[in-house]
Amino acid sequence: MSQVIEKFEYDNAIVKKFLIATVVFGVVGMLVGLLIAFQLVFPELNFGIPVTSFGRIRPLHTNAVIFAFVGNGIFAGVYYSLQRLLKTRMYSDLLSNIHFWGWQLIILAAAITLPLGYTTSKEYAELEWPIDIAITIIWVVFGWNMFATILKRRVEHLYVAIWFYIATFVTVALLHVVNSFELPVAALKSYSWFAGVQDALVQWWYGHNAVAFFLTTPYLGLMYYFVPKAAERPIYSYKLSIVHFWALIFIYIWAGPHHLLYSALPDWAQSLGAVFSVMLIAPSWGGMLNGLLTLRGAWDKVKADPILKFMVVALTGYGMATFEGPMLSLKNVNAISHFTDWTIAHVHVGGLAWNGFLTFGMLYWLVPKMWRTKLYSQSLANFHFWIGTLGIIFYALPMYWAGFTQSFMWKEFTSEGFLKYPNFLETVTAIKNLYLIRGIGGLLYFTGVIIMVYNLMKTAAAGQFVKNEEANAPSLIKFKEEKSYWHRWIEKRPVQMLVLSFIVVSVGGIVEMIPTFLVKSNIPTISSVKPLTPLELEGRDIYIREGCTVCHSQMVRPFRSETERYGEYAKAGEYVYEHPFLWGSKRTGPDLSREGTDKLRKPNAWHYTHLLDPQLTSPGSIMPAYPWLIENKLDTTLTAKKIRAMRKLGVPYPEGYDLVATKDLIKQAQDIAEDLRKNNIETSADKEVIAVIAYLQRLGRDLEKGQQNEQLSSK
Repeated sequence: MSQVIEKFEYDNAIVKKFLIATVVFGVVGMLVGLLIAFQLVFPELNFGIPVTSFGRIRPLHTNAVIFAFVGNGIFAGVYYSLQRLLKTRMYSDLLSNIHFWGWQLIILAAAITLPLGYTTSKEYAELEWPIDIAITIIWVVFGWNMFATILKRRVEHLYVAIWFYIATFVTVALLHVVNSFELPVAALKSYSWFAGVQDALVQWWYGHNAVAFFLTTPYLGLMYYFVPKAAERPIYSYKLSIVHFWALIFIYIWAGPHHLLYSALPDWAQSLGAVFSVMLIAPSWGGMLNGLLTLRGAWDKVKADPILKFMVVALTGYGMATFEGPMLSLKNVNAISHFTDWTIAHVHVGGLAWNGFLTFGMLYWLVPKMWRTKLYSQSLANFHFWIGTLGIIFYALPMYWAGFTQSFMWKEFTSEGFLKYPNFLETVTAIKNLYLIRGIGGLLYFTGVIIMVYNLMKTAAAGQFVKNEEANAPSLIKFKEEKSYWHRWIEKRPVQMLVLSFIVVSVGGIVEMIPTFLVKSNIPTISSVKPLTPLELEGRDIYIREGCTVCHSQMVRPFRSETERYGEYAKAGEYVYEHPFLWGSKRTGPDLSREGTDKLRKPNAWHYTHLLDPQLTSPGSIMPAYPWLIENKLDTTLTAKKIRAMRKLGVPYPEGYDLVATKDLIKQAQDIAEDLRKNNIETSADKEVIAVIAYLQRLGRDLEKGQQNEQLSSK
C-alpha cells in the first residue's frame, strides 16, 4: 500500500496569541509580585486602600503568574509542538480561538474579582464559583481540540511530550472539579462543600497537584520537545521517559498531605503523603537527567547559546526543587520549615528557574522561527540570562536565611524554660532586611524580563510572521503490528492512554479521601464546639475577603514552642463547621486560632485600634492598616441566606434560625460597640470592624470552654 504525501498548514496564529499573552501577563504578574515583596518592607505601599492591600493582591500575583503567565506559556508550547509532532493542523481553529479568548476572559475576571475581595480563600483556587464553571468549560474546549487533533494525526506513534499533555488535561480536570464543589450563596459568594479536615485534605490534594500537573507535567512535555530541538539531539533515553512518565503521575497524586504534617489531619494520611513524597525523587530526577543527558555532545553549544543556557538552568532548578520538596516532607525537616519563608524560597526556585527560564528559552527559540528571522540580540539574551540567574540567587538565599531565622526564634527557650521571643513581632522585624534583599532579587529578575520583551519585539519587527506555515507529510496508514517494545502498544492508542492515565492518577486520591470522609473516628467531634453566631460568621467572611489567611495560620501544631506561645494544640473536631477551612500555610503574622482564649484574649478596643493602624498597638509591624473596616457598613442582606446555606452543609443551626439571625447579630454588635464606647472609641454597631472583632474574640473559645467544663466536672 503506497502512502500519499499530503499538503497542509500549521496554525501559527494561535501560537502567536498565546505567546503574546504569556509575555504580557508575565510582566503584570511579576510586577504585582514585586509590589507585595516590598509591601513586607514598606507597609505604606499598601496605600491604605482595599484593592492594593497585601492580603487581596497576593492571590492576584499567584494566579497571574501560575494561570496567566505559565498557563499561556503552556498553551503556546502545546499548540506549536502538538501540530508538528502529529503532522497535522489543530482540529478546529474555532475551538482554538474559543480556548484563547475564554482563557483571557477568565484571567480578566480574576484580575477584577480578587482585588475586590471575592475569594474562596483556597490557595491557587481562590476564584469564585461562576469563574470555576467557566474554567471547566474552557478546559474541556482545550481538551476536545487537543484530543481531536491527536485522533486525526498523520503519525501513528505518540511522542512522550504528548503523553504528558494527555495526563495534564485529564488530571487538572479531575482536580479542578472536585476541589470546586461549593454551595453558592450569592453571585460571587460560596461556601465549600467540604469542612475542616476534609476540606484541608481536598484542598492540598488539589494544591499540591496543581503544582504537579499544571506547573510540572505540561512543562516536562515542553522540555521533551524543545530541549532536543534546541540541542539538535534526540532525547537521551526512550525507556527512561516511560518510567519517568508513569511513575511520576502515579506517585505525585499521593503527596498532597505533606502540606498538612503535624496538623489535625489523621496521622495515617500524613504518613502516606510523606512516604510518597520521598519516593517522588526517583521519577523526578529521572526526568531531569533525561533532559540534561540529551545535551551530551552538545555542551559546547551551551557556552554560546542563551536558549540552551536557560534550559539547563531550568532543568537544574527542577532538580533542586524536586529534591528539596521530598526533604521538606520529612517530619523532622517540616517541623522547621513549615509556616516559614523557607517554603517561599522552595516555591520560587521552582517557579523562577523551572517555569520561568524554560518559558524564556522557549520564547527565544519560537519567535525567530515563527517570524523567519534571527534573534535581534544574542548579547541581550545572554544579559537576560545572567541578570535573571542573579535575581533567583538574590531572591532565594535571603528567604532560606529568613526561614531558618523565623523557625529558630519561634522555638528558642531561655534557660529558665520560657520562650526567648514571646512577642511574635520580634521574629518579624528581625528579617525585614532579608525581605528587602529578596525584593532586590525580584527586581533583577524582572529587569531581565523587560530586556527580553524588548529583544523579542525587535526580533519580530525585523522578521515576517508566518500565520499559516506550509507543511507536508505522508498520510497515516496503519501497518500490521510487528513485534516491538511492549509500551509501543499504548503509544499508538490515545484513548487507552487517556483512560489509563485517569485510572493511575485517581488511585491516590481515592485511597486518601474515602476513609477520611467515611470513617468517623478520623474526625472525633467535640461537644463544646458550636456554630458561629451570625455576627461572627459575617466577621469570618470579612476575614476571608481581606485575605487574612495569607499571613495568619489557624493551626497550632503539637510542639512545646507552639503550645507555650498559643495554647492547646489543634484538634480535628474543632473544625467540623469550618466551610472553608482556614489553616493557612504561612505565618508572616502569628497564629490566630487561640486569639479569643484567656491566654491571648485582648480587649475589643485593642483590636479596633490594631485594625485601624497596626503601628499604634504594635510599632514596627508590617501588617497593613484596614481603615475601611472602620468606615464600611456591615452588609447583612445575605445573613439569613448564609445561615440557610450553612444548614444545608450540615452546620446545626436550629430550624428557622435564619429568620431571627439578624436580630441576634444586631444585639451582639451593640454589646461590642458599647464596650468600645466605654474605652473612649465612638463607633456605631453596624460597622464591619465590629464583626471582625466578634470573630477574632471567638477563636479558640469553644475548645477552651470544653476543657474548663471537663476540669470542673472532674473536681
